[in-house]
Amino acid sequence: MTDLSAPFDRVVCGDLVTPEGILAQGFVAIRGETIAAIGQGQPPPARMIDDHAGRLIFPGLVDGHMHTSSAMGWGGIEHASRTAAAGGVTTLCDMPYDIPRPVTDATIFSEKVAVVNRTAHVDVALYATITKTGGVARIPELAAAGASAFKLSTYEYDAVRFPRIDHREMEHAFRLIAETGLMVAVHNEDQELVEALTAEAKASGRTDPIQHARTRPALAETLADVLIFELARATGAHAHLAHSSLARGFELARAFRAMGVKASAEACIQYLCLTEEDLIRQGGKAKCNPPLRTAEEVERLWTCLVAGDVAYVSTDHAPWPIERKTSPDIFACAAGLTGLQSFAPLMVTLLEERGLPLTLLAKLCAEEPARLHGLAPKKGRLAVGADADLCVMERGQFVFDESTILDRPECRWSPYHGRTLRARVAATYLRGRPIWDGARVLNAPGEGRFVPRQGR
Repeated sequence: MTDLSAPFDRVVCGDLVTPEGILAQGFVAIRGETIAAIGQGQPPPARMIDDHAGRLIFPGLVDGHMHTSSAMGWGGIEHASRTAAAGGVTTLCDMPYDIPRPVTDATIFSEKVAVVNRTAHVDVALYATITKTGGVARIPELAAAGASAFKLSTYEYDAVRFPRIDHREMEHAFRLIAETGLMVAVHNEDQELVEALTAEAKASGRTDPIQHARTRPALAETLADVLIFELARATGAHAHLAHSSLARGFELARAFRAMGVKASAEACIQYLCLTEEDLIRQGGKAKCNPPLRTAEEVERLWTCLVAGDVAYVSTDHAPWPIERKTSPDIFACAAGLTGLQSFAPLMVTLLEERGLPLTLLAKLCAEEPARLHGLAPKKGRLAVGADADLCVMERGQFVFDESTILDRPECRWSPYHGRTLRARVAATYLRGRPIWDGARVLNAPGEGRFVPRQGR
């Protein structure tokens, strides 16, 4: 039993938000890097007491899907983790499609771990992947190295960095991944249909922004969804849609779960608030894959979220330099949005606009991604014994300004620029230490750590 009379290293006071409810006038007492006690009312003795009265204290967010290194290689880890700290995100689950080498064997994995431990501002878990052909033999060693999940794709962006894995190789990979107990997340778009529709659009001279959505229709996504879940059914693997822009994806996951298949899907935050109109208005700055959908589809996604069909909410953060996002030819623009620094404030805003409980943020943006990536019980929850990772939110009216993004200057752009938000991140704590004070990142590169998956 925790001795509340003995001084703690730090006590953080405020309204504690967990998946179960909000504990008003609560406190989190910290010893070392760990939560040692949680309570309500008068805080216990401590060397330091941080009073955030009237503010909301969430577990540090866990972004289950983001990219640090697609544009500039592992140098992006430091920059992305700075903007994560400012956004209340204390654990990143980083995708493996890196420049110049994707994470396809244990040697590359260990090299990336070393860069994380040398340069990151927040803690980082790592996905692994396989080469286009012949890479499945590396799956056991990547799992043993501590990968939190695997990532594969049904659509090819680059034959080396981001390849399409054909059906036979995918089946083989799923079987081996099933033996590791890890989740396999899959980028879910049908190559044949997208390529044909893109060729038709270009041949007709249509390269305006809406063509990105028209050449990647709902059918392209659902064809891939069914393939992915049928592979899971045949192999016993846990298949996860890396992003579903459609309610249909969540409905399919639910249907396959009813058949005993390990099936899940995540919603990236952009699909919960941006639409085709944003694509038309912003062009490349709103280009992502799968593409943004209609306002009606956004409503259907929220129905799935409220019903409990969304595994977790992520950002799919991809900080391309702005020059890669401004061509009038939408097909020439890179696909992917920035989103780490706006993640927590935007999610608070979206929930409050719909009259939904903020407990959903604690569940879908912290607890569930931590659980599915094997990072629990240390990450994703306000609980005794967990890492003292905290995201402190101040309510109010704040306009998101892309110039405040703490990434490289060429990556300080956002599809949410100018949006009024109902909260801001007032403080972030990583393993008991303040790393963001509402204006500055307080810790040094390398104070973040690689976090291996805990067990199967």
